[in-house]
Amino acid sequence: MNFKACISCFFILFTCISCTITKQKEHYTLQGGVFGTTYKITYLDAEKNYQDEIDRLFQAVNNSVSTYLPTSAISRINNGDTTVYVDTIFKEVLKKAKKIYKETNGFFDPTVGNLVNAYGFGPGKEYASLTEEVIKEELNYVGLDKISVKENLVIKEHPKVYLDFNSIAKGFGIDIVARFLEAKNIEHYMVEIGGEIRAKGHNKNKQPWVIQLVNPVDVATGYKTINLSGKSMATSGNYRKFKITEDGSKYVHTINPKTGLAKESNLLSVSVIASLDCADVDGYATAFMAMGLEKTKALLKELNNLQVILLYSNDAGELEEFTNYN
Repeated sequence: MNFKACISCFFILFTCISCTITKQKEHYTLQGGVFGTTYKITYLDAEKNYQDEIDRLFQAVNNSVSTYLPTSAISRINNGDTTVYVDTIFKEVLKKAKKIYKETNGFFDPTVGNLVNAYGFGPGKEYASLTEEVIKEELNYVGLDKISVKENLVIKEHPKVYLDFNSIAKGFGIDIVARFLEAKNIEHYMVEIGGEIRAKGHNKNKQPWVIQLVNPVDVATGYKTINLSGKSMATSGNYRKFKITEDGSKYVHTINPKTGLAKESNLLSVSVIASLDCADVDGYATAFMAMGLEKTKALLKELNNLQVILLYSNDAGELEEFTNYN
């Protein structure tokens, strides 16, 4: 074999050896702020840091369904623009919302947005005096059956109908990230945004992903340990987000779409756990807070794919629990 042939063989052998060398996979934890809260994403055995791609996913969700972004599709629709063509994000969130709206007999209703703003919990201006007359007027524009999509355009029965997907969009943002990670063949991850979580597989110690549920009476302490591997969880409660008016009235951020009232009940916290999208459990948790303890317990007999932990205050003011979680 001549010299040139030897050199050629060497390079062929070197190329073949190089092809067999694969980049070592690593574990990543990404943290930051999004949707007006914080996020933490941990994923294992990945080929690269997907921060840039995940940031673009967050931006896509914001551009579609964030009421806090004036240029988003939902903000433009709420402001009366009838020429907005909605994307797949908007349509899927609306489809999920309509399903939960139907299943909960309207207790989950994103068209309660005008009242959210009126009580001062949204991006809109707060009314100086929230009277019974104002509430009654706004209830005329509440009802998700007043919204439809035709040829990618949103049709509203009345221009004043206002959509607010904040009670489901955070969970959907988690789902978008989870789907992306799974498309990258990542089998072990936990995605958390503002306390809502979706997890799969195991952590770096090859143990299930577990979290501590917050005690609504003493938020500095944990209440119960939850195994979330292969599941999503969302928690809704009125123990953190509320307003006290000058006359001492207390308004909580969960608004009853039937009455338009934002009054505190004995149900302090609802956690929903299921092998579903996080957007779904996010919506159910919001609905159950609006429904209250007894209506929720009755509905759970039909929605037997959901596990819940309901923390409430009994007549003596003591913390009690109703759960079907095991």
